[in-house]
Amino acid sequence: MLKSVVRAVGSAVRISSASTTSITARALPRVCPTLCPPSSATTRPFTRSLWMLNNNGASSGFRPKLFTSKAFSPSVSCGCGGLHTEGDKAFGDFLSDEIKEERKIQKTKALPKMSGGWELEMNGTEAKLTRGLAGEKITVTFNVNNSIPPNFEEEIEQGQQKSAEEEPEIVSTPNFVVEVTKQGSKHSLVFDCHFPEDEMSHGEGEEESDIFAIREVSFQPEGDSDWKETSYTLNTDSLDWALYDHLMDFLADRGVDNTFADELMELSTAVEHQEYIKFLEDLQGFVKF
Repeated sequence: MLKSVVRAVGSAVRISSASTTSITARALPRVCPTLCPPSSATTRPFTRSLWMLNNNGASSGFRPKLFTSKAFSPSVSCGCGGLHTEGDKAFGDFLSDEIKEERKIQKTKALPKMSGGWELEMNGTEAKLTRGLAGEKITVTFNVNNSIPPNFEEEIEQGQQKSAEEEPEIVSTPNFVVEVTKQGSKHSLVFDCHFPEDEMSHGEGEEESDIFAIREVSFQPEGDSDWKETSYTLNTDSLDWALYDHLMDFLADRGVDNTFADELMELSTAVEHQEYIKFLEDLQGFVKF
């Protein structure tokens, strides 16, 4: 009889401990990954409150309230077969305000023109620029996805508010590929280019340098969209500077220079902003569907 009592008491203690542990585990907060804000630039104000999480425009370690798990009761069915909650309504209202703000800072719906006779062809987030020059065809392609660089601006003091004029601005700096094709040639000379962070701006009195750089050079089959790894690729990290300068001059002679790079960033920024607004509109339509 005594052994039975002891076993009963032990079981009760184990059940009580397990319940306490379970409740404690459920009470722990979920940690969300830190989101990195885009870099400062000179194109349009950074007002993406969907991603900028605290009041002063800097990044935060937690997601905004609209992403926080919260118990919302579904509203009365509207007959469309979809789920509509109070959270969906708040989300839709937020997106509506966000779209209005982005439209306010959108300079124009028309994309900026590239000088030098470049023809633009768009395919979603991918852009292709082409021009002919004395029997050669020069093609430049880039994609605006992931083209907003991280923001290395120093954090402002705690509690200090930024005015609208002081808000960082967004600029798109995509990697781009230049393909030079000569008539009758089976191969194209292909340059993989990018915008280095340390070359994006220059102080007064500093000598102007190239705002873009060549990362790799290779011969690829003409008209082939895929970079063949079986073709030799020249990496410029340890390249002789004289050879590198000749490669940069080769591109400049074909219209790919600092002026072109500046205009490409302006075009890419406009395309990226259009695609961002379109994404918000599609997201709003999906939430309300």
